[in-house]
Amino acid sequence: MTRVAAIDCGTNSVRLLIADIAAGGGDGEGGGSLTDVERRMEIVRLGEGVDRTGRLSPAALERTFTAMRGYAELIERHGDGHGPIKTRVVATSATRDAANRADFVSGVVDIFGVVPEVISGDEEAGLSFTGATRELAKLRPARPYLVVDIGGGSTEFVLGSSSADAARSIDIGCVRMTERHLRDDPPSPEQISNAAADIDAALAAVRESVPVDEARTLVGLAGSVTTVAGIALDLPTYQPERIHLARITAGQVHEVTRRLLHATRAERAEFGVMHPGRVDVIGAGALILDRIMREYGFGAVVVSEHDILDGIAWSLC
Repeated sequence: MTRVAAIDCGTNSVRLLIADIAAGGGDGEGGGSLTDVERRMEIVRLGEGVDRTGRLSPAALERTFTAMRGYAELIERHGDGHGPIKTRVVATSATRDAANRADFVSGVVDIFGVVPEVISGDEEAGLSFTGATRELAKLRPARPYLVVDIGGGSTEFVLGSSSADAARSIDIGCVRMTERHLRDDPPSPEQISNAAADIDAALAAVRESVPVDEARTLVGLAGSVTTVAGIALDLPTYQPERIHLARITAGQVHEVTRRLLHATRAERAEFGVMHPGRVDVIGAGALILDRIMREYGFGAVVVSEHDILDGIAWSLC
């Protein structure tokens, strides 16, 4: 058994997974087990304004480093009796885009003692696929899968059966689409239409490198997807055990998206499953999922609570 710590720093959130991994490999389905020791998430909005300025703001960096310092304390605490915990820090879309990413790198090294890996979109996609699909065998879904990871700055599309065969990262995410288009509260019909057109153009570009029509099962990852699922399931609070591996129909996704886009910020905050840091960007995240299902013809999405964070953990085994 190996204890590892995985940190995923995205555009909207920074997340931690401390897990015990049994020997057996890390790619594809099966071949070992991963047991959570600690799983945490903080909304830090690292990518706030990056689409406009090309830089990480001092305030966003400090929010991120504050959350990371707390994570470093947890890693040290859970290392007792297990020796030093092997740790990997991965950063994605916002950091790839930022001219001052060296400031982020130096801060992470100070906190964790490891250099963060600012990975490419393709690497991000591969890790997401591994994390998302290891447990799907129990559902016996049709293959190949199209794994879709809707983040704050980008969305990753990965097609494969037991490993990633084709992947594409595209710059549509819940933070980026909100900042570009959905500025009013609630957004105007014109703003929604413009956001949908932007998303649809990106989805057409994905088709050029990923044969999405070959996919038989859509697997959705990350906070926008799990929040939409929680609302569709009418959960009073966020319950990951109910959301994980739930099957949500296209009709349900469309209705939840409609409700979110027509609601004010205060009304969105009233949903019991809603994380406070996701209230202002969830409409865009839902719209991305809705357009994916419409444009690619999926009647349902299988929702996974396991994603790139689990893939990072597996990569350390």
